[in-house]
Amino acid sequence: MMDVTIQNFEAEVIETSMNTPVLLDFWAPWCGPCKSLGPILERVETAYEGRFKLVKINSDEEQQLAQAFGIKSIPTCVLLINGQPVDGFMGALPEGHVKQFLDKHLPAEGELQAQAAAQEAHQHLEAGDALSPRAALEQGLATDPGNDDARFDLVKLLIGEGELAEAAALLAPAMSRIPVPLRFEAQTQWLNALEFVTTDPRGQWDLDQFDALIGQNKRDFESRFAKSRLLIAVGQWEAAMDELLEIIMRDKKWDNEAPRKTFVALLELMTPPKPKTQDATGKSAGGIELMGKAAVTEDPLLAMISSYRRKLSMALN
Repeated sequence: MMDVTIQNFEAEVIETSMNTPVLLDFWAPWCGPCKSLGPILERVETAYEGRFKLVKINSDEEQQLAQAFGIKSIPTCVLLINGQPVDGFMGALPEGHVKQFLDKHLPAEGELQAQAAAQEAHQHLEAGDALSPRAALEQGLATDPGNDDARFDLVKLLIGEGELAEAAALLAPAMSRIPVPLRFEAQTQWLNALEFVTTDPRGQWDLDQFDALIGQNKRDFESRFAKSRLLIAVGQWEAAMDELLEIIMRDKKWDNEAPRKTFVALLELMTPPKPKTQDATGKSAGGIELMGKAAVTEDPLLAMISSYRRKLSMALN
C-alpha cells in the first residue's frame, strides 16, 4: 500500500498498471466508512501476494485526481489495468465482497505464470533475442494450455518468424472451438495470406501486374483478392482493406464472403484489447464513471479502425 499524489500518479499508477493491476482507494481523514474499508483493503493486498497493488488517494488533498475519475462519494475504489480504469465500487464492502470484486479481474496463479512468461518474451524481443521469447511463451502455454493470451502471442511470434506450419498447428485447437474466437480466426486469415504468397505464383508478382488486370476488368475479383493478400503479407493492411472493400461493394457474397471475413480479421488484429467491464458510456459494471485521461484521449489508431468499420458497414448496406 502506498499514498499517491498528482506528482507521482503517472509513475506509481499508470506505469505500474501496465504490468500489475492497481486498485485506487479514494478516501478522506474525516470519512468513517473509509476507516473501515482501509484495513480490509490492506489485508487483502497482503493475502493476494502481489496480484495487485493498493494505492490510497486523499480526495481532499488530491481534488484534481478525484475530479478526473468522477469521484462523487467516498470511499470509492477504481481498478486500473494497462493504464485503463476497468471497474470500481463505492462504499465500505465486507472483505469477502472485495475479494469477489478483485477475482473478477485478477489472473489466477497459472495465468500469472503464463503472463510472466509472456512479459519475459517481450523483454527478450526488445533486446533483439528471437529465441528466448519463443521458449518463454511455450513454457507459459505448457503451464496453462487454456491461456489464450499466451497462445495468441506465440502464434503471432511464429508467423513473424515465418514458421507458418508451426503456427497453423498451434492455431488448430482454438479453431476447433464453437464458436471460433474472433482473434484466432483473424490470425488464421493472416496465415492464409502469408501461405498464399509462398505457394501461389502470383505471390511473387509486382503490384503493377495486378493493377493491369484490374484495369481491364473491375470485377476481376480473383486478382483483387490476390493483391490484397500480397498487401497483407508485406504489412500494408490499410491498402489491403481498400482492395477488399472494392470487392465487397461489388459482390458481398463472392467466394463465400472471403473478402469480408479477411477485412474483419484485419480490423481484429489491429484493434487493441478493451477493458473487460467498462461500457461505451465510460461507466464501470458498478456504475462508476471512469474518467481517467486515457479514456478521453482519442487514439489515432482507433480512429482509423473506426473509419474502416464505418466503410465496411456502408459497403454491406
